[in-house]
Amino acid sequence: QVQLVESGGGLVQAGGSLRLSCAASGRTFSNFTMGWFRQAPGKERDLVAAISWNSRTYYATSVKGRFTSTRDNVKNTVYLQMNSLKPEDTAVYYCAADRSPVGLSASCANHGRCDAWGQGTQVTVSS
Repeated sequence: QVQLVESGGGLVQAGGSLRLSCAASGRTFSNFTMGWFRQAPGKERDLVAAISWNSRTYYATSVKGRFTSTRDNVKNTVYLQMNSLKPEDTAVYYCAADRSPVGLSASCANHGRCDAWGQGTQVTVSS
């Protein structure tokens, strides 16, 4: 079992930046693909970004070019750097771990059936 703890959310003005962190403990962190999801009020949870064990990344179209995910397999931490934030980025952001070596499995990415979830962190972007 892997446990995830997120940090780094907050309130920022449009155009600003935030960096989210997700620290993992328990199982071997490098075995997991890590995903970032977000859920805005009244909307479904959506996949924002993912990073595999070898730092291969995926980004949703809505954040491509603005968000960057990195990971430190020594510190067992994954990061989401969010730049040029927009009000529509406002949501609760979650990290998730998936025991899939080559990217998030469909069950995790599309149905939320991931091996572990963080507690979520609120990101609010004011206009």
